[in-house]
Amino acid sequence: MTGRGRALRRHLLPVAASALVLLASAACGEEGAPGGGSEQAAPRVYDLSEKGIAGEGLFNANCAACHGPGASGTDQGPTFISGIYHPGHHADFSFVSAMRNGVRAHHWRFGDMPPVPGLSDQDVETIICYVREVQRQNGLFDDEGYLAAC
Repeated sequence: MTGRGRALRRHLLPVAASALVLLASAACGEEGAPGGGSEQAAPRVYDLSEKGIAGEGLFNANCAACHGPGASGTDQGPTFISGIYHPGHHADFSFVSAMRNGVRAHHWRFGDMPPVPGLSDQDVETIICYVREVQRQNGLFDDEGYLAAC
């Protein structure tokens, strides 16, 4: 390879690598690409509280069809393991309101979410506890104050 070819490769390689990282982030639904990819890597779900375990059952029965196992997302609904759903951006009441009233699509391309019928206030709080515990275990936050539903 000529000196000019090596110099060109040395300058283009970082640019190409940066472009690949940006494309991968968008395809995986990173925070910079709201409503991005449909599914995330399998989340860590372990060491749940009693309420979190109950919430997992309720989540699986009422939410996982769209939001995936472990809140990982599907092609029908977003992951909750995203900065968009950090408790400082979407407080617990956002989840209560979404389950009770549905919500218009505003951070994703999955369409509007309909209300989730048949859940008691305690069921909703228990689901939120599960989601917050999963978020914490997957590094979305470490402040125990965000586990108020638990």
